[in-house]
Amino acid sequence: MHRTARTAIAAAALTLLPQLAFAHTGVGDVHGFSHGFAHPLGGLDHLLAMVTVGIFAYQLGGRAIWAVPVTFVALMAVGGALGISGVDVPFVELGIALSVVVLGLVVAFGVKAPLAVAMALVGFFAIFHGHAHGEEMPADASGLAYGLGFMLATGLLHLAGIGLGMAIGRFGEAYGSRYVRGAGAAVAVAGVGILAGLI
Repeated sequence: MHRTARTAIAAAALTLLPQLAFAHTGVGDVHGFSHGFAHPLGGLDHLLAMVTVGIFAYQLGGRAIWAVPVTFVALMAVGGALGISGVDVPFVELGIALSVVVLGLVVAFGVKAPLAVAMALVGFFAIFHGHAHGEEMPADASGLAYGLGFMLATGLLHLAGIGLGMAIGRFGEAYGSRYVRGAGAAVAVAGVGILAGLI
């Protein structure tokens, strides 16, 4: 099996871990889990940023295919815990909008950042996304179930981004990277629209 395919399968398995934990702990409630799962899917800013993290990971290749998404999910969980606990994080909405612009530009320009830099970049923005998720948790939801829900949804969005990058890349070496970069540019433009309040 091709190394990239093996890495993608490993990333998919990692995204299932929260679901498995939820199934076996017996502590989560369905209400919290479903709300948590739906939250990243309900906002264009979250959707664009999380899918673009997957595309960015695909562009970097190698260990980044799993390390970049896992870093995002882990630090998003930290941000979520802060939001659930009522700990204030300044400029959350600005940070989320900027994440769409910056991640889109990184993909558009095909930035080959060192792995540590890529992980730090996505981790920084993940805290804002996580805080927004945590802050909007329903009062009657289980924090653990809610957190597992948004972590699983985010992991699946990262996988979608990796898959999208791979699918676009299949157009061929000559044009595949152009289309991937074009997708990044479109995301960055959408991010500017979100930042300006136009979207």
